[in-house]
Amino acid sequence: MNLLPPSRGTVIGRFAPSPTGLMHLGNAWSFFLAWLGARASGGRVILRHEDIDPDRSRREWMDAMERDLSWLGLDWDEGSSHGLHAPYHQSLCSPLYERALDKLKAQGRVYPCYCTRKELRILAGAPHGAADGLGDAGAAYPGTCRHLSAEERAQKEAEGRKPALRLLCPDNDVESFTDLVLGPQRISMKDCGGDFALRRSDGVWAYQLAVVVDDIRMGVTQVVRGEDILLSTPRQLLLYRLLGATPPSYAHIPLLCDEQGERLAKRHHSLSMAALREKGCSPAAITGFFAKLAGLQTTDAPASPARLADRILHEGPFPWHSLPPGPLVIPHDAPEAWR
Repeated sequence: MNLLPPSRGTVIGRFAPSPTGLMHLGNAWSFFLAWLGARASGGRVILRHEDIDPDRSRREWMDAMERDLSWLGLDWDEGSSHGLHAPYHQSLCSPLYERALDKLKAQGRVYPCYCTRKELRILAGAPHGAADGLGDAGAAYPGTCRHLSAEERAQKEAEGRKPALRLLCPDNDVESFTDLVLGPQRISMKDCGGDFALRRSDGVWAYQLAVVVDDIRMGVTQVVRGEDILLSTPRQLLLYRLLGATPPSYAHIPLLCDEQGERLAKRHHSLSMAALREKGCSPAAITGFFAKLAGLQTTDAPASPARLADRILHEGPFPWHSLPPGPLVIPHDAPEAWR
């Protein structure tokens, strides 16, 4: 695995869908801006399937996402089954993650954690299924297993407990970066939940390590994602530093929600790309709506991504400052206007 800093001369963005359901309008919004952010800078786009969870990922959803991206006019230069940075499926990358883990172990930054999810919920004071205040960054961790002795670890394993592996984060670490959308950020690892998982107790690789290793080896220089992922960024910046690589720039975009204020998710079946296509919606109408939402045009007139990228490329840098604060509400009757 190449851990050298990527070239900074060309913007390299990426699509990184999790194939755990059909692509919905919120996914499409994120991919639309990721594509434009790269193409409008004369850059490249990589498609990577984050199918790291074998219990939730399905091949048919990967195929459906590729069809949906193409239908919207969002192409890619490499990924899926072709390109210089294969594999493009995280399920095939375990040896690469293992090598990165070994590098972290050599720095004394990895330790086993025997806490169950139930125990962590109790420690966080959260009932079953409740959020712990960290959103998509994951559970806050109080450091319960951080200083276990060898004898205590042996006792845990004798009881049949299989450990997760956590990163020993530097005490009082604060990560600073300038987000393309949100501006200057200064976030402590404590605010992000402390020591975080690198591999789950069932052997599945954790999101934070996998995404950093893949972005490094693929030379990704710009990551566009929802603002709900903001608290993952300090964790990933720390991993970049420990692995000796240069991090990308980040753009955390406003989320789309329904009229009840609920964030769009895969359960919003009527707003999946497949459902919208079946209703006879025009892809150019959807991307034109996105363009108005992003402040890229004054009306929601149909507009192809290619035409938008060409215009921005000739006018100047991508105007991340044009994005309004979120969340952004999608009217329930919006699909009717896209037909």
